[in-house]
Amino acid sequence: MSFKRLDPEDFLISANNIYSPAWSNYSASLIAPLPFSTAQQSSNSGLYYLNVYNIDPTNPTAEIQFAIAYGDALGYGTARYNDSVDGLSPSRTVYGQFTNLLFGEDENASFDFGGPAVNNEYFYAIVVNRARYKQAIAPGSLQLRLGNLTNIYLTDNSRITPTVEYTNAGRRYTLGSGSFGDGVMPSSATQGVYGYLYPDVGIIILNARAAFSLGSRTPDTNLNLPNALRSFITQFTLQSEETVTSDFIFCRARNAEFNYSINPSFSVSASAGTILYNEFIQNPQTYITSIGMYNDNNELLAVAKLSKPLKKDFTKEALVRVKLDF
Repeated sequence: MSFKRLDPEDFLISANNIYSPAWSNYSASLIAPLPFSTAQQSSNSGLYYLNVYNIDPTNPTAEIQFAIAYGDALGYGTARYNDSVDGLSPSRTVYGQFTNLLFGEDENASFDFGGPAVNNEYFYAIVVNRARYKQAIAPGSLQLRLGNLTNIYLTDNSRITPTVEYTNAGRRYTLGSGSFGDGVMPSSATQGVYGYLYPDVGIIILNARAAFSLGSRTPDTNLNLPNALRSFITQFTLQSEETVTSDFIFCRARNAEFNYSINPSFSVSASAGTILYNEFIQNPQTYITSIGMYNDNNELLAVAKLSKPLKKDFTKEALVRVKLDF
């Protein structure tokens, strides 16, 4: 074993974006009917949100892909917690949670879809499972087809917008009709935009009036609205995005270095203290098989194994590039 201190120019850090299908088993799209748990729908949590799975949730290998929630500033669509407190219901709680998450601690904040003020009072939220979108949803990868929009796919406008909008939750893109990142707003100004994509937190906000035929917003009644949207999703395509940082370390063995074995039992006679093999005098040769990375305390941090031994002598120089991903 021989040691050599690395120089600062021997280190290089590189970052690359990796894109992959978001859904389990690297599925590119989820196709209706989307599996869900009827037990959850009938429970108290079903008033807030509904989980959507890749397969039947009774299967032990089933995994949650995303959740659907309905938020309403007036508390419509769900029964009140207490009949004596008007408007205080699960849908109103959801509305407050998402405004706080996406807009910060402004209690008076509301979603502005660009249409009449009534459009801003309620929305659907699709929350992608953190394990599915990894670091972020890849802008331009979203296609969401709803049953009542038979000829329209919803996507973001990341490929056609000249600027990126930033919020408390990171980047925000506007949803429109189109194909993979070229979404345009609906022509009717009374509806407003279809919604917004927040890729850095894995959230899609849908304008309930523009993107879904909601019907009447009945107060103090459990309408199971998360399941209503689930049943209208016919196809959902999405990709994840993550940044993989690589640390490249260039290990150099110059012509005069690492040409001898320092193993005494191999190269030096224990009794006479002489070199056992004349080849180590006339034409020394070694074979590099692995490289260890040590810190200043002589602690081994990492080991790089070569695919095959690398021959080294005075006529050769070796450059081994070690890659550490994290």
